[in-house]
Amino acid sequence: MEPFDRLTPLLQRFRVNTRLFHAGPLCGVTTFAARPGRGFLHILRHGEMAVTHREPGGAVRRIEIDRPTLLFYPQPLEHAFHNAPAEGSDLTCASLDVEGGATHPLMRTLPPALIVPLDAIGELEPLLQVLFDEVDNVRCGQRLVADRLFEVVLIRLLRWILDHVDELGIPSGILTGLADPRLAPSLIALHESPEADWKLDSMAREARMSRSAFAAHFKEVIGSTPGQYLTHWRLTIAQERLRAGAAVSTVATELGYANASSFSRVFSQHLGTAPRNWLAAPPQSPISV
Repeated sequence: MEPFDRLTPLLQRFRVNTRLFHAGPLCGVTTFAARPGRGFLHILRHGEMAVTHREPGGAVRRIEIDRPTLLFYPQPLEHAFHNAPAEGSDLTCASLDVEGGATHPLMRTLPPALIVPLDAIGELEPLLQVLFDEVDNVRCGQRLVADRLFEVVLIRLLRWILDHVDELGIPSGILTGLADPRLAPSLIALHESPEADWKLDSMAREARMSRSAFAAHFKEVIGSTPGQYLTHWRLTIAQERLRAGAAVSTVATELGYANASSFSRVFSQHLGTAPRNWLAAPPQSPISV
């Protein structure tokens, strides 16, 4: 794939703040509760343990881990670590505070849990060594440096995921689209300029495809039509801008709608209520296409 920046337009609009909260061994059972807008990134440096969490169908899954492993929980999912009392496993853990919570376009597309041996992500090794060195030595600004390094780890991990969507079984959506060399340029353009007067012709032109081929391939890879995706992206941004205090008319202009009325009409069609009513009582679930 050509060297497009597939992540910056997303992570600039929807930040994920990382915070180191544990470094060292754990003994017995440690439970990490599910909380809206909160994820976790754990790194098992050495030792053995088991991790349990519930699958979407409700069954409890238990995974035995016996080598250095990265455990990524991008969505709220209660999970527990089970460690032998005598020989605790050495872990470095960070929480992820996700702007937008359930509406974050990247986090909601990822599986609830992603558990990967560190030797499968060799490109992270030098960065992790810097992180571990910072965690292991108490120095001025240690916590701040560790938090920033975890943010870099997360971005590098997302970059790795984009290059391995097929092997990881990532479901259809924004990540599968960004991993597709033909669709990525079009998606990046949509993400960078949602206010533009996008038509099927102009989207297809970004992908250097015909209208019909682009529309069919887009639906196959991402699971929605280009028009549906654009509307969903605009409304995802709109929710964040409204939460931040922007006026409805301002959001409408920023996202390319003719006026506040046309924006409110689209908003109501997809979220079931007008923007001001939604802001007074935000829905529990993100919009879907």
